[in-house]
Amino acid sequence: MSVIFLGCCALFWAAYKVYGGWMERRLDVMDERLTPAHTMRDGVDYEPAHDGIVFGHHFSSIAGAGPIVGPITAALAFGWGPALLWIVLGVILIGGVQDYTAMIASLRNKGQSLAQIGRRSMGALTYRVFLLFMLLVLSYVVIVFLDMTASTFAPLTQAAGDAPTPAARLGGTVATASIYYILLAGVFGALRRRGMSLRKGTLIMLPLVMAGLWLGHVWPALPSAVPAVWGSDKYFWTWVLLGYSLVASVLPVWALLQPRDYISAFLLYACLIGGAAGLLLGSAGGAAEIAWPAFAAWSTPQDGFIYPALCVMVACGAVSGFHAVMAAGTTAKQLDKESSAKRVGLGAMLVEAVLAVLALATVMTLKDRPTGAPPMVFAAGLERFFEPLGLGEGWIASFTMLAVSTFLLTTLDTCTRLSRLLAQEITGIQARTAGQRVLVTALVLALPAFVAFQQIPGPGGESVPAWKAIWPSFGATNQLMGAMALLMVHGWLRRQGKRAGFVFWPMLFMFATTLLALAQIIWRNLKLDGSRLLGGLSAVLFLLAVVVLADMAGRALKARHPSA
Repeated sequence: MSVIFLGCCALFWAAYKVYGGWMERRLDVMDERLTPAHTMRDGVDYEPAHDGIVFGHHFSSIAGAGPIVGPITAALAFGWGPALLWIVLGVILIGGVQDYTAMIASLRNKGQSLAQIGRRSMGALTYRVFLLFMLLVLSYVVIVFLDMTASTFAPLTQAAGDAPTPAARLGGTVATASIYYILLAGVFGALRRRGMSLRKGTLIMLPLVMAGLWLGHVWPALPSAVPAVWGSDKYFWTWVLLGYSLVASVLPVWALLQPRDYISAFLLYACLIGGAAGLLLGSAGGAAEIAWPAFAAWSTPQDGFIYPALCVMVACGAVSGFHAVMAAGTTAKQLDKESSAKRVGLGAMLVEAVLAVLALATVMTLKDRPTGAPPMVFAAGLERFFEPLGLGEGWIASFTMLAVSTFLLTTLDTCTRLSRLLAQEITGIQARTAGQRVLVTALVLALPAFVAFQQIPGPGGESVPAWKAIWPSFGATNQLMGAMALLMVHGWLRRQGKRAGFVFWPMLFMFATTLLALAQIIWRNLKLDGSRLLGGLSAVLFLLAVVVLADMAGRALKARHPSA
């Protein structure tokens, strides 16, 4: 196990140094060019920051639960071997290329979105269609992480007076610690605004974040302490998270987004380093022996054939269109210099792949199929790695779930902010005042709020959690957005007179994979037992993507053969 993990880390490091260096030269990266964070600084969205802060923001936001949920789900369905192969090849040849080139393209275009960058390659109507496509895909992301976060805070609803189960107590611990951590991030942002140094603030805040975990153990937000005004504690947390997302989207980036993501990054680093150490120690102590089959099946009744199902199930662990939207949405508006894009864009994607391999390792050590959700499988797996050290039972799982909740929260509110920016672009609303930003944010949260409270049927018609029902559609549409991002970058590179084969071939593969997967999802939901809501949304996204692709392909052919 340890040999596989260390070998993957070595491959990712080589990809960063060799392939990343080659792309940096191909893209003519120069620090002499001022970034949009300086030329368009407004104190709300455009704000230069230290590389450590921007890396923390970007990594925390893109990591989410995708590199945990995706690899675990795929390994349980098809075996860990195919999942590992796709993670390594996907992130090096496609995911890292997409994230890095999208960030550079945005830096060279005033921090503009992918739609604005590709606008010269498409008609006015197609431009609006692409914006709508991106907004709907981001709505999928918000729905998944909204429901998953609420489920993490409230794993189950208990009858009044019942003794809290271990799962309920763990969820309550994470909920309390997460609330404390958000408030602490706001304090950190205010102190930084008043001139506190980054080093001093870090040394003060990190011990306080750890104190939040202790507070969560002492006073967990159990179902008995949560008002059941909306029928269940999960629905209560759903409303709380919607309100939080609205506020976080409206506040200036320095007030919450930057300090919260910076602190989050340390939790992620601790989770990665601690998990890796536990894996290596567990391998030495016999607690991390491979037991799960490397290959389990060519197909499953729920997911279909291994291709394209495996690719869209792994999702963010290898490729994610959300990363590209993020890179050209908020991150490019905060980079201090161009060379930072390699460290933040490519570096964060490769570190996320390490997290995906670590998540995969928690499945590789399983002897029996687990019953809990993937985040619980991940937390239990890391705790299992540390058994040879005799650490206190429950503390490793609690810390891991706190780290996972930060993944979820940062992705949730960052995605809400990106949705607001896209909605402003579609409507033409400048949203210079807080009231205008609140209005636009409320509009983009309307669809996720509606879906989050629905009972969604899965395969066979049985109701399943919203995130679980949506995950295949989320993976397919999210990676389809990645193919669209590569299409926009390819057009931009060609307009610069640069060769773009390293973007073109990954783009073709992702279009073929995601359109096939989305067509299968539409068929299963509309023709077989499933959700007509999800089938309809997937069909709309499929059609919007085909319209954009056809328009841009037609214009490219016409430009190459003007007499045709």
